[in-house]
Parts: sequence; structure tokens; C-alpha cells
Amino acid sequence: MILLAVLFLCFISSYSASVKGHTTGLSLNNDRLYKLTYSTEVFLDRGKGKQQDSVGYRISSNVDVVLLWRNPDGDDDQLIQITMKDVNVENVNEQRGEKSIFKGKNPPKIIRKKNLEALQRPVLLHLIHGKVKEFYSYPNEPVAIENLKRGLASLFQMQLSSGTTNEVDISGDCKVTYQAHQDKVTKIKALDSCKIERPGFTTSNQVLGVTSKGTAVTTYKIEDSFVIAVFAEEIHAFRMNFLPTIAGNIVSKQKLELKTTEAGPRLMPGKQVAAIIKAVNSEYRALPIMGQNFQSECKGCPSLAEHWQSIRKHLQPDNLSKAEAARNFLAFIQHLRTAKREEILQILKAENKEVLPQLVDAVTSAQTSDSLDAILDFLDFKSDSSIVLQERFLYACGFASHPDEELLRALISKFKGSFGSNDIRETVMIIIGALVRKLCQNEGCKLKAVIEAKKLILGGLERTEKKEDTMMYLLALKNALLPEGIPLLLKYAEAEGPVSHLATTTLQRYDVHFITDEVKKTLNRIYHQNRKVHEKTVRTTAATIILNNNPSYMEVKNILLSIGELPKEMNKYMLAVVQDILRFETPASKMVRRVLKDMLAHNYDRFSKSGSSSAYTGYITRAPHLASTYSLDILYSGSGILRRSNLNIFQYIGKSHLHSSQVVIEAQGLEGLIAATPDEGEENLDSYAGMSAILFDVQLRPVTFFNGYSDLMSKMLSASGDPVSVVKGLILLTDHSQELQLQSGLKANMDVQGGLAIDISGAMEFSLWYRESKTRVKNRVALAIIGSMTVDSSFVKAGLEISAETETGLEFISTVQFSQYPFLVCMQMDKDGVPFRQFETKYERLSTGRGYISRRRKESLIAGSEFPLHQENSEMCNVVFAPEPESASSGWF
Repeated sequence: MILLAVLFLCFISSYSASVKGHTTGLSLNNDRLYKLTYSTEVFLDRGKGKQQDSVGYRISSNVDVVLLWRNPDGDDDQLIQITMKDVNVENVNEQRGEKSIFKGKNPPKIIRKKNLEALQRPVLLHLIHGKVKEFYSYPNEPVAIENLKRGLASLFQMQLSSGTTNEVDISGDCKVTYQAHQDKVTKIKALDSCKIERPGFTTSNQVLGVTSKGTAVTTYKIEDSFVIAVFAEEIHAFRMNFLPTIAGNIVSKQKLELKTTEAGPRLMPGKQVAAIIKAVNSEYRALPIMGQNFQSECKGCPSLAEHWQSIRKHLQPDNLSKAEAARNFLAFIQHLRTAKREEILQILKAENKEVLPQLVDAVTSAQTSDSLDAILDFLDFKSDSSIVLQERFLYACGFASHPDEELLRALISKFKGSFGSNDIRETVMIIIGALVRKLCQNEGCKLKAVIEAKKLILGGLERTEKKEDTMMYLLALKNALLPEGIPLLLKYAEAEGPVSHLATTTLQRYDVHFITDEVKKTLNRIYHQNRKVHEKTVRTTAATIILNNNPSYMEVKNILLSIGELPKEMNKYMLAVVQDILRFETPASKMVRRVLKDMLAHNYDRFSKSGSSSAYTGYITRAPHLASTYSLDILYSGSGILRRSNLNIFQYIGKSHLHSSQVVIEAQGLEGLIAATPDEGEENLDSYAGMSAILFDVQLRPVTFFNGYSDLMSKMLSASGDPVSVVKGLILLTDHSQELQLQSGLKANMDVQGGLAIDISGAMEFSLWYRESKTRVKNRVALAIIGSMTVDSSFVKAGLEISAETETGLEFISTVQFSQYPFLVCMQMDKDGVPFRQFETKYERLSTGRGYISRRRKESLIAGSEFPLHQENSEMCNVVFAPEPESASSGWF
């Protein structure tokens, strides 16, 4: 012990006073050379903590440290020299054995001779009160090599007293907390507070997003009042929120230990540190201690054009139902993000019309300035010959994971120009609304482009005279959900025609705190028809909003008392809504149960109304941390013809939710076809059928099956039997990218991307011969998710990729026979069997090309299922209808 005390006496002093003053940080003794050992290691795993299952590497060396200069006016102003020697690189996983990429290779071959020479050149560190004032190194050294030396130098920054402060080191400008004890000092770095420029982005919606967390703790070991060792550990973890199996950890460790001391150079005299540095070597330059960014050269990587040619077969229209399409879509996006405008434009111009829509999806989803410039140059909005491509571009903009002001500004500019198609003009405005909402969610509401877009939407609603433009701006507001737009929505909700229904469904999307008493007063007037007669679709939407947003006792009671006084099918529908609230235990259920204690509201006459309309909510999946629900409500006219079919799917994680999809099929004015009497308030409605969809919280432009009696008859006679596509394409669902500066000097990346190939179609079939109608909604999706972690030193790289993929389908069919009353109804919703595949790939690779790779695969099959839809005439589903004679009027619209 006496021998150790003698050795350590010359090292780093803690709580000691020097001749000139008290040292508040590390202080070296004069005329001594300190011999230390240093190692930094990093490994990647899936969060299980088993090093044998990890990939990574260790860099170790000896370190010489000398005190070159001390300010004669204060001991806490020092200049020290740090030199790495005998550098070595090896595996962290000792079980690698013969498969080790380092086996048989010496450091000059692994690191490269020039890199090794640069790594072993000394650096100078100017410390004042234990904090780094300046970091000096030689100019034009490789950035990755300098970062390794910065990582070592940052360990010499510390203080000996407890407290919280800000420090600048390789991690950036960070908040750190010191905890001083008798035998150690612990430094805890708040990594989320570090200010350092690094590229990165994430998906704002938590359901589709990624949770990541970082911790960094450095411990200075003290023995007999002297620091004898430094241990640092930094951990970064990520987990995909809705699929926790996509998860991983990056663990980085540093260890610096004193071995011995010996006689060293004498202190250099002088009062100015600049003169001392010049005397040591005039080539030294002051450099930031913060880690600097670098990109490793990709050797042998294909060009953008070569990559595209290798994957384009997977993106043929017939292959979009396969997970391979989504996987290759994600890989190509990553390549597009490093490509220049000219490269992208060249591929766009050379592609044929079959694969071009998928290429447009990928280019738009890349979300870089070059990709945006290329696609805008390629598309001609004044032409009606490329409407499909224009629409695919716009929807990809609406689904953008991290849109910026540049994209919104581009769409505003396009909207002010001319169009070859009015449908595209409407879609531009609808997507502008979606971008406004996403930018506001990311604290971008005060951006100039967002302010301009708000004025366009609200000003359009205030001034427009055309019905079509009113609908367009309402759809934009349905995406933007601007609080300042609520007074306009209330005005239009009490109007007549389609605008009334669209305004109420827009109000339905607002959060509960926006549905104030003033809003509910208007909705109550609409439902109870206090001022004018409204359509059933508008009234039932108004009632649903009231019941879903903290209804009062009297609001619930008045709605219940109205049941029995409504048109037949509306009676049944409202009764089904109330029963669904009770069965599914929604927040309003407590108030409904309280009201039902009043026998005036709760009696047999009121709760025995017949009809076929229904409302039902159920779970698709349910787990402790997440849930997925579906809801289906169907409203018929009194004559048995569909008025509205509304299918919704929601995802919930914690307090966050995502409106995954909504498909609404609406019809009106069809009673004349079967000589039936329209319901009250619907006598003068034009014949119409159409479909509207919301996908991942984005309202899409509605699709019209037919509009007007002549259009109806034309399409009935020329029906092709094909459903109408609402949306088809490739969507970047999840997009998370982080570049991390590890305090060891290594660069790490964490990326998670989720891609979806989707096809949603719908149809309405109407048979006069059999007095039967059918509605169909079909969802086909293929999903691929890829999570990857890499750690790069420029001469060796380790990576871990975890991925999952699946294909599935969800189909809803509603069949109604209205030859008698009550008419027969069959509702079916089926989910196909789901193959679920998981992959794990681990690798270590030298810059020279030598590498190690390990792959694992796991596959399972989730059985298909049928979902209950609260059908009362289930025997109808077992009836098989004979084929119609050729003269019968039926078909897909």
C-alpha cells in the first residue's frame, strides 16, 4: 500500500491545495510522466445484455500524459500533452475465435498506416479549473481519428465538488451533474440536453414513432485522496412503439487507469499559453472539442441507377401485395437521400408508366431538397396526362414523416398556378391542410408558409362562392384541424346539403377540449332540429360528437328521449350507438348509465325499436401496452337502401392514438329506383354514391361512384365489375433517424423505417332484379419494418439489423335485401391469415473489405379471423343467391 501511495501521489490530485491555490479539477504534478492504459469498447445487442450475442470491437492503447505548463498566477490553469501509443483493435465478443475479422492482422493493416500515425500524434489540452478551455491538434488529420483523441481528452475534464453545470466536450454542450463522495466522483451527463449539430428526424405520432433514450455516467475512482482510474459507460437504446421486438442497445465503455509514473520533462516557463504552444510545435491549431461529423466512403456500392434496376421488378403493380415491395421501397429511399437532383431526374425520365407511380412514391418519401426539386421538375401540373403521378406525389407529401417548410411552400406555389385537372387542384389544397397540421405538431405554427396556408384555408371558406371550392377548403380544414376554423365549421354545419355533413364530420376529428359548450349548443340544435330540418347523416354525426365529448346529463337524456320519435332506421341507429357505448365502456358510459336510471328514458318501448342500422366497436388486438380497435356503423334509409357505411380502425399506445383508416361509403336519392318514399328532409336529394377515406390521420380526396340519375343509369348499364381504388401505393409509415456522437469518439447511427404497400378499394353493387344492395371495402397491405444500429470508426464498422415483415388483408361486405321490412342484412368482416417473419443480421466489417456476418430468421403464422358486427339477421349470411339474368340491372359503381 505504501508503494501504491508513492506512485499515485504523483498523479491526479483531489481535494488538495497547491502552492498557488486550491485545485478544483484534475491537477498533474510538475516534472512527471504519467503512464496509463486506455481502452474504449462498443457493442450492439437487442437489449438482452448478453455480450456473446453482440457485435462490436475494442480499441486499446497505452497513454503518456505530461504537464507542459502551469500558469504562475494560478495552479488551475494548465496545459497538458496526451499521447496514445501501441494502439490495438480487437473483438469485444471473445467467442468469435477463428471468425474474428482482426485475426492475423496487425494495427497498421486494420487502422491503415496514415490513420495510425495520426492517432499516435500527441494532442494538447488547455484546462482551467478542470474544464477544457481549448483542444489543440494538428491540422488536416482525418476527422474520425481526431474524434477518437477528443474522446480520450474529454475524460480529463472534471470537477471535485458536487453540483450541476454545463460542460463542452466531445458530446457537445451538455448539462452534467457531479456527485462527490469520499472514494469517487460521479459525473452524470444528460445526453438529451447536449447541443451538437447532427442530422436526424423522427415520426411525430407516437403510435408510429420510436422511443429512444440515452444515459452517460463517468466515475472517477479515488484512493487515498487521489484519482487513480476513470470508468465511463454510455448506453443508447431504442424501441419501436407499436412493435417492441424492433429494439436494440448501443453500449460504449471507456477505461483509463494509471500504471506508473516516472521522471518527465520540466515545466516550460512563461505566462502566455499561446507562446508555450508555439514553442512546442507551431503546427498545432485550436480545434473544437466537440465531435465533428464525417461520412465513411462506401466502396463497391452500386450507383442510384444500378440500385433501381436491381429492385424495380419488386415494385411492379402485381407485386405490391408482397412485403418484398415494401422492403425494397425502404432500401431505395435510403439511397435516394444521398442522391443528387440530376441522378434522380434521370431515373424518373427513363422509367415506364407501370413502375413510375411507385418510383414517384419513393422519390417523394425521401424528403430531401434534391428529391423535391427533381420530382417538381418532372411533374407538369398544367397537363392532365399524368394525373395518377401527380396524385401519388401529393399523397406521399401528405404522409410525409417529417415535412418541412420548403415542401409546404412548394405546394402553396403550385396551388396558385394553373392545373390540367380540377381534382388535382383540390388534392393540393387538401394535402396543404395535412402539412399544416404536421408542422404545427412539431412547433412550426409560426412559420411563414404555415401562416400563409392558414390564411388560404380560412380565407377560402369565408369568401368562396362555389360549392366545389367550399367542399375543398372544408376537406383541407378536416386535415389541418385549426382551432380558429371552428366558428366557420359551426356556420356550415347548420347550412344545407353536403357541406353540412362535411362540416360536422370535420368537427368530429377535433380533440375533446375543442368541443366546448358553445360547439355542443350548435350540435344539439342540429340533432333536435330546433331551427331547420337536417339529413339523418348530419343529425347522427352531431349526436355522436356530443356523446363522445363529455356529454352533460341533460344532453344524454334529451338524446335518449328522442329515440322513438325519429325515423325508423335512425331510431335503430341511435339505439345501437347508445348500446355500443355501454358495451364498450367508453368515457360516456357512466353518464349514460346514470341517465338510464330514469324510467322515462329507459323503458321497453324505447329500447325495442326494430330496424337494421347498427353501430359496433371491438378489439382487433389488445395488449397491456397497446390496443387496436375497429368500429363499424351502418345507417339505412327507411326503404332499406344504404345511406352511410363507416368503418374505422384506431391504434392506441398509452395516451397516444392514430386514426389508421376510415372508409365511408355514402349513398342518397336512390329511393326512386324502387318507388319508395324518402325520409323526412331527404325528399329532394340528388342521386349520389361515393366513398371517402382517411388513412393514417390524413383525409384523402373523396371518390364519386356516380352523381345524378343519368350518371347512375349510365354506370349501371356499363358496369365493369371492378371496384374503385381509393388509394394505392407505397407509404413511408415510420421514419426515425439518429446520428449519435459517442463520448468515446465513435460515431453511431440508429435508424428505424417502416414501409407499407397498400391498396384500399370499395364498391357499391345495386340489383333491381333481386332488390338487393351490396357494399364492399377491401384493404390489402404488405408491411416491412427495418431497425438498424451501426457504430463506425472509419476503419472498422459494426452493425445490427432487426426487421419484420407481413402481408394481410381486411375485407368488409354488407348485403341488404329490401324486398320486405324489416329487411335482411348480412355484415361480414374478415381478416386473412397473417404470415409474420422476423430477421436479425449482425456484422463486423473492416474498411479493407474483410467481414463477419450472421443471419437468423423466425417465421410464424397468425390465423385469420372474423369480427363480430352486431348483426341481427345473421341467417341472411348463409343464403346463396342465384346468378342474375343478363337483363338485370346490377354492377359495380
